[in-house]
Amino acid sequence: MSAIADAPAAFVPDDRLARRNALVLAVAQALAGANNTVLVATGGLVGAMLAPDRGLATLPITVYVAGMWIGTLPVGMLAQRLGRRATFQLGTVFGVLTGLVCCLAVLAASFPMFLLGALFSGFYAAAHQAYRFAAADTASEAFRPKAISWVMVGGIASAIVGSQLVIVSKDLWLPYMFAGTYLAQALLALVSMAVLTLVNIPKPPARVDGQEGRALAEIARQPRFIAAVTCGVASYAMMNLVMTSAPLAMVDCNHSVTEATLGLQWHVLGMFAPSFFTGGLIMRFGVERIVALGFGLIVLASGIAIAGTGLWHFWIALALLGVGWNFAFIGATTMVTQCHRANERNRVQAFNDFMVFGAVALASFSSGKLLASFGWTAVNEVVFPVVLAAGALLAWTMLRARMSGQAA
Repeated sequence: MSAIADAPAAFVPDDRLARRNALVLAVAQALAGANNTVLVATGGLVGAMLAPDRGLATLPITVYVAGMWIGTLPVGMLAQRLGRRATFQLGTVFGVLTGLVCCLAVLAASFPMFLLGALFSGFYAAAHQAYRFAAADTASEAFRPKAISWVMVGGIASAIVGSQLVIVSKDLWLPYMFAGTYLAQALLALVSMAVLTLVNIPKPPARVDGQEGRALAEIARQPRFIAAVTCGVASYAMMNLVMTSAPLAMVDCNHSVTEATLGLQWHVLGMFAPSFFTGGLIMRFGVERIVALGFGLIVLASGIAIAGTGLWHFWIALALLGVGWNFAFIGATTMVTQCHRANERNRVQAFNDFMVFGAVALASFSSGKLLASFGWTAVNEVVFPVVLAAGALLAWTMLRARMSGQAA
């Protein structure tokens, strides 16, 4: 049974409000998510131009992910104190700083400054990664998977906006490639700040005697929560491991910057396009089965990537990798929301993201080193044992629930 059933009486689901918030957050996600696409598409390439060592080419993306990791707990605490909307708008300030600092870094050919811009980008991402949880705040348990999926749909537009922004603007300020791109990204963050004024999410119930919520350690010991976090870690970390190296690997295999950027566009579309129906699939077939399907697609994507380095090998593998991530990560997110009460949500969700993005930061750092030292095949081979281990834990959790007579 979901922990939401034991929520304090102050929490009243309102699916009408949840639908409105989900739509607003989907638009904000489209704008903010373009930040991710821009940085991932350009970070390794700019890093290769500015870094003193080619093995550090993907370090900007690692710093970006580390910024997400560092920012998750503060985002949770600020949301508890200030509310979701104020916290999200503060995050967009870092989005503006990202574009300005990265532009200056390209103009000055400064790798440390570019790393600072990547760090700000991570802080921005820590805020907008929480949009998916915010969409579920006012939703009933039945509508919650769809609310999360609706926000993720915004990523479809972010894939197109971000990749096309790179393609159109990369040469606008020659000889400073990508300088114009980063200025445009800063403008998108400003527009997102305006959109977020339409969000209306009440603060979580105040902590009063008898309603403080359970200790985080107690929640974290739940087998279902352990499985949810593990699935989130495996799906996001392995997706990021492959995605981080992909643009650089494509260029190394004599594909153009435009082809590499389009490959990333197909990947991000794969990440978010299934969100139109992922929530419905979860409601129909169960969250565990959809997570398992996502893991299968991630493994298939790595197998295709290992099979060859042609353009279509890259593009198909990246698209399937995105779809697999969508199923597994939305499923894992839904599982997390089933493990806490309303007055526990911010700290539990922040803890989940702290664990997920800590692992993603390690994967991102390892990606560049793996690619430089062992090649594209080795990057993809790492996926198999990690995903299979997470899948085994998921299967054990399902079996345990059935044996104990609980609904899987």
